[in-house]
Amino acid sequence: MERVKCLIIGSGPAGYTAAIYASRANLSPVLYEGIQPGGQLTQTTEVENFPGYPNGIQGFDMMEDIKNQALRLNSDIRSGVVTKVDFSQRPFKVEIDGQTNIEADAVIIATGASAKYLGLADETKYAGRGVSACATCDGFFYRKKRLAVVGGGDTACEEAIYLAGLAEKVYLIVRKPFLRASKVMQDRVFATPNIEVLFEHQTIGLGGQSGVEEAHLVYRKGESDEKQVDIKIDGFFLAIGHHPNTDVFKQYIDTDEAGYIKTQLPSTRTNIDGVFAAGDVADPHYRQAITAAASGCKAAIDVEKFLSQTKK
Repeated sequence: MERVKCLIIGSGPAGYTAAIYASRANLSPVLYEGIQPGGQLTQTTEVENFPGYPNGIQGFDMMEDIKNQALRLNSDIRSGVVTKVDFSQRPFKVEIDGQTNIEADAVIIATGASAKYLGLADETKYAGRGVSACATCDGFFYRKKRLAVVGGGDTACEEAIYLAGLAEKVYLIVRKPFLRASKVMQDRVFATPNIEVLFEHQTIGLGGQSGVEEAHLVYRKGESDEKQVDIKIDGFFLAIGHHPNTDVFKQYIDTDEAGYIKTQLPSTRTNIDGVFAAGDVADPHYRQAITAAASGCKAAIDVEKFLSQTKK
């Protein structure tokens, strides 16, 4: 069975950055890219808020740049999905694709979090062409446009308010007849003149030629006064939550109620000595490429320190 010093699980900004730092620390890291090599950013179009790219860059290209930097420093980057782990004792045992087994003295979990979608075929059809799950990532491209945000919690309200500062108009599409958000967030939404809250509306489809141009909604679905409503929009933002990719680790790793890995701040340590977490998998708040990369750096430094202090 192969044994490595540092195993990195996941390949977004956190995983690749962890590989860069671990390589420079002579830890000979092995990284498994997971089901989506490069992470969520590979599904994003232009990225304008990551330092070092003054003219912006396509998300896929940026992740290829970070990956190539890790490869240049001799990181061992492999295809494969972790299907089982045993963190009961060191060295840790990890199963890849249900067949390959590997042992690791330290593990960095950087599997990210996946945005929740409504499950409409049009969400896939217009991915990168008007459909987004990150207002702070993509809102800049919709200045003076008409947008819709789906959701009724604090995140949806925050994103609607943020987008309202950029856009001409923002529709907040809420399935229930009320907002689940905190009172202060509700007050801010209702105090923002270019936000219109559409209570008891559900999205059933999107339309448009080269990109999103309209959303098809149903008002009071299943009720006697049900009716279809179409709104003209240029962008459709999902704000119904994220699902951290932690299921395979939950037998051993402590998570919060939403499934995000708990770390011993300010470090990236988990409840298991020798297992660390970086990026969106442990971050329900920021979910930005730059913060994920920063935590990948921290995780690699934490691993280096841990291994230097551990003989076994």
